[in-house]
Formats: sequence, structure tokens, C-alpha cells
Amino acid sequence: MANRNCRNTLHLLKRSNPFSHSSPNPSLLPSSSPLNSSPVSKFSIFGTPFHQNPIHLQPNIFHSDNKALSFFYPFRISLETKQWGVGVQNRCYGSTSGLVQRNPRFSNLNDEDVRYFEGILGAKNVIQDHEKLISANTDWLHKYKGSSKLLLQPRTTHQVSQILKYCNSRCLAIVPQGGNTGLVGGSVPVFDEVIVSLSSMNNIISFDKVSGILVCEAGCILENIISFLDNEGFIMPLDLGAKGSCQIGGNVSTNAGGLRLVRYGSLHGSVLGIEAVLANGTVLDMLKTLRKDNTGYDLKHLFIGSEGSLGIVTKVSILTPPKLASVNVAFLACKDYSSCQKLLQEAKRKLGEILSAFEFLDSQSMNLVLNHMEGARNPLPASQYNFYVLIETTGSDESSDKQKLEAFLLGSMEDELISDGVVAQDINQASSFWLLREGIPEALMRAGAVYKYDLSIPIENLYNLVDEMRTRLGNEANVVGYGHLGDGNLHLNISTSKYDDKILSQIEPFVYEWTSKHHGSISAEHGLGLMKANEIFYSNSSETVQVMASIKNLLDPNHILNPYKVLPHSLTS
Repeated sequence: MANRNCRNTLHLLKRSNPFSHSSPNPSLLPSSSPLNSSPVSKFSIFGTPFHQNPIHLQPNIFHSDNKALSFFYPFRISLETKQWGVGVQNRCYGSTSGLVQRNPRFSNLNDEDVRYFEGILGAKNVIQDHEKLISANTDWLHKYKGSSKLLLQPRTTHQVSQILKYCNSRCLAIVPQGGNTGLVGGSVPVFDEVIVSLSSMNNIISFDKVSGILVCEAGCILENIISFLDNEGFIMPLDLGAKGSCQIGGNVSTNAGGLRLVRYGSLHGSVLGIEAVLANGTVLDMLKTLRKDNTGYDLKHLFIGSEGSLGIVTKVSILTPPKLASVNVAFLACKDYSSCQKLLQEAKRKLGEILSAFEFLDSQSMNLVLNHMEGARNPLPASQYNFYVLIETTGSDESSDKQKLEAFLLGSMEDELISDGVVAQDINQASSFWLLREGIPEALMRAGAVYKYDLSIPIENLYNLVDEMRTRLGNEANVVGYGHLGDGNLHLNISTSKYDDKILSQIEPFVYEWTSKHHGSISAEHGLGLMKANEIFYSNSSETVQVMASIKNLLDPNHILNPYKVLPHSLTS
């Protein structure tokens, strides 16, 4: 442990140019006072990359005399339209255990079907234009591409009910679609399924400021909900890098995790009620706004994470926490993965209730972002480190929160868990830090072909998979690891110049076997979709999967809802 009497003195950095509130819809308010001065050892915060007039500084922590805004503003995903994959019915670069065959029980769309839908929705909400259907048929990764000839845009739950009742009677397969930001092929057709878009159902129905309970329609874009709540003095317990496009109905249907799960838990805890439409058109009104309700089976949990395979979620009630004013973001460097683990332990102990995000990325992830994302800059340019950790704290007492953060940083430095680091002083710095983490998915897309795996693994073993995959693939691919360390969620990505069956055979089924052997889950937050439907047995027993299939048969006996997804094809075809 370092000698406390030999520490350098903590300095305060006065900024002459305060930040401007130019970013849209900031979801959290700034911290408004600097950390108290106290000794520091072997930790540096460099203001240089973020100032017009660089100042060379000795290794010290620098904080602002002005109000320091450190809020989470994730990078909004945007991509050029580029075809990297081909239709899944012809070839698939992922886990589908062979070619998927169209279910012969499903009917083919005809003109009479189209006329019926126009009768209930109006012609403008029945889309047949080929150009408009291209994006709806193609997933975000451009890895899966269906061939649907029809996109429906209902505006009410009753219209959704009419659509499903008719399709069930005709045995027309359906794909529910929200923002289409999924990564496992769950939100696009596999063949010619009718696409039912919830985008037009985007109204906020009610908000109770006393309880913090929001009721809204499924097509509400997450970022719009965040903006609404921000104006009301509340925040969403869910925040994603794709918040500018993803919709709350899709979030609930996939049980999206995101960056705040370490603080607020999963949607199974935040969602109080839902309204869902079954395959036969029956509307299940479970849209309760009660924290406590012990009257029978809590059926809403069947639809949270079922990926639209049991019913279409049309409305959601969700518990939202109040917005807190004291927020800080730190970007830290660690020498090895063991230090990251120990840092997480210390963060939970010393930051406790104010810890709102704990993200990690390796040096390969960092290099990808710096090389492929415009505006990305390394806040710790002095050295190349093996691992980086982004920590966010959110609380209500600025002085107490800063004291906790400072004590945590000091202790971590003395224990040599941190090699270097920087604390954001304004909104621009905080956004720059988050870009380094949230920009990784797009950087990977820009680098070429990418094999993506979203895994839950016990934290002590989590990064071993990355090391073993690098050994396994050698120079054939760039293996990167990053994710929500606070949740034990690894995003394993294998980046190559092009998709290659030889490389895929080296990755799968090894990645699933390894995860299962170490008592992990093959899907932490992305769902199973088409990609992993046949791999479900790596994480669930055959008895458990059979019960799932029984529930599917009960609620959707004709299997028209999101076919070929979630459950093994042998049980659903």
C-alpha cells in the first residue's frame, strides 16, 4: 500500500469555458460542486484532450470549480445501408443448425388478405412498396434478410387484435416489429411472414408523479420516453445505446438489459403491467399500476423476454425512479482483468447505492473505437492499457457522493487496482467517455464482418473465454471483449474481413459449450431469436424447454407468432 504521507497534492482545475447544453434530451442533471481537496497517489486526470489550450500536468486528480456535468448520454447508433449478409433461408452466418425450412402449414398471402387489412387499417397503413419493405425485412446487422411482402401499421390495440384474429384463422405467420435494433434475427421475417409494426402506437397514456408510474403504448421510442420523464423529474430504469430507435414494446419483449441494470435491475422488476394480444386476437389486460398484487399467477412475466412468440405487447406500465442531481462519470485504466474484478468489488462496497454503471472494455475494443469512430479520443493517451473501466455514480447528495467517489478512487489507487484515470468535468467529456464504450458496436460494423455473442458468465471466469477464443483463432480474427461487468455480461465479438464458414466452425459450437460448462447463459440480454433458437439446450434442461413449448402450444397453437425463433425448430415445426 502506498504511503499516505508521500502522496501528491490534489489540485483543482478551473475551466474558463463552461459547457453548453447542446445535446438533446439530457436524462440526468449535473453534479454542481467539485470534490473536496485531499491527497492523491498515482492517479491522473488529464484535461488536455478536452481543452482548447492544453496544459501539461503532473499526475494528479483535477476537478472543476464550475459545475461539473457528468451524465450518461449514450452514443446513438447509425449505420450506412450496406448488405453484409444474405437471406437466412439461403445461408446463415450464425447458430441455426442448418437451413431453416418454411413451415408448410402457413398460408401464402393473397389479394383478399390485403383488402381485409386495408379495410381495418386504411390503405396508407398497409405497406406493399418494395423499397419501404427492404429495411423492415433486414436486421440491424444486415445479417438476416426476409422476404415479407406486407407491412401493417396498426394504431390501436383493437386493430392489432383484428389482425391477429384474422391471421390465426388463415394461418398467416406474423413477425411483430418495434425499432428493429435486435442482434439475433428476432425482429425480421425469416421467409414471407407478415410484419406487424407497432411504430404508430406511440402515445404516452399517463404518468403519476407521486408513484413514478408511467403507462404508454408499445411503439414509444425509448429516447422519447426518457425525454418525457426528464421533463417530469424522473428517469427510465432502462437506457440503451440504441435508445434513439428502439421501442419500449420491443425492449420489454426481449427483456433488454442495458447500462443501468446494475442499479435498477431487469425489466422483470421494473415493469408493473402489460397489455398483450394473443395469436387468436384475445386481449389480455394486465396493465396494472400496483407495486403489490398477489392474486394468482403473474402472467406478465411470460411476455417479458418471450420475443413476441407468445403474444404482441401493446401497452406497458413501468415504475420509474426520480431523477437525481449528483452524477459523475470516471474512465479508468487497469493493468489486468483481475484488477477489474477487484475494482468492481470495491465499487460495490464503497460506492454502494450510488453506483449506476460499471462497464469494461479491453484494449482491442478501445483500438477499434479510436480507429473507426469519428470524434473518439483517448482520454488516457500517455500509455496503452490492457483494460478500461467506465464507472457512473448517481445520487442525491453532491458532497457525500463526491466524498464516496474520492475515497473509492484513493483506495483503489493505493491497492494498485487503477493504473490511470480521468473524471469527466462537463457534458462533453462525459459524452466522450461514453462514446468509447457505446461506440464499440458500430466500430465493429465498420471494421468488417462480425460474429456477436451476448453471454452471461460468472465474473471470475468471464474474460477467460476471450483469451481462449484468441488462442483458438490466432491471427484469423480480431477477438474483442467488453460489456456490463457489473452484471456479469460479456459481449464477445469476433471481427474479420468477411464472413467465413471456416471461422464460424471454430467459434461454434465451442462458444456455447464453453459457456455451458462454466454455468453461464448463451443469451444475457439480446434474446435467442433465430440465431440461437436451436442452442437453447446449452442453458436450459430438456424438461424446462418442453414446458416452454407447452406454453407456446397453449397460447399460440398454430405457431403463427414470430415462427422459427426462441424455441428449437424440432419443437415448433
